[in-house]
Order: sequence, then structure tokens, then C-alpha cells
Amino acid sequence: MNNYKDLKIWQKSMDLVEKTYLLMKSLPNEEKFGLIPQIKRSSISIPSNISEGTGRNSKKEFKHFLSIANGSTTELETQILLTTRLKFVEKQDIEETLNLCNEIKKMNYALQKSLTQNT
Repeated sequence: MNNYKDLKIWQKSMDLVEKTYLLMKSLPNEEKFGLIPQIKRSSISIPSNISEGTGRNSKKEFKHFLSIANGSTTELETQILLTTRLKFVEKQDIEETLNLCNEIKKMNYALQKSLTQNT
């Protein structure tokens, strides 16, 4: 496959990383060794696993990496929700990021399904 840059899911997940990094700028400095690096790692994991999966030798391996990316998306959602529960950011400040997470998860499921159907 190897043309991961053409995949809309990869492009959207790269947008998500950018939004996440911008959001992290509003968190308190005391979280620079706690929540902030964990959130950044989760966001980076999504496009990284999508691209790694395209470089693998089979659809089965690609699906596996898509599954990991989906887990990272859900992990990221949880961590972002924590930022509001901990009163670091307002709920309206995370809505766009959460919507993008949801869109990426839907795209991921659809892509995994298409890989299964085309086997």
C-alpha cells in the first residue's frame, strides 16, 4: 500500500495531532510531566500506526495497526475529557478535538471493514 499520505484518515489524524498540541498549550505548567506528554503520545500514535500499517506486507497486518490506532484514539478522547474534569480547560474548548476523534474512529472502522470485505 505505502501511499499513506493519500489516506484521508491519515490526513485527519495529522490534523488531530496539531489540534491536540495547540490544546496542550492551555494546560498548566504543572502537567508538563504528567498529562501533557501522555496526551501528546496518544495523539502521535494515531497517524504513526496508520502509516506503519500501510508499510506492512498484508491486509491483516494493516488491520492490526488500524486497531492500535483506534485504541489510541479512544485513549486520547479519555485523556482530553480528563482535562475538563480536572478544570484545566472548558468543555467548549475540546469539542472540536473530540469531534475529530469521533470522525477518525468512524473512518477507521470503515477502513477495517473494507479490508475484511476485500480479502
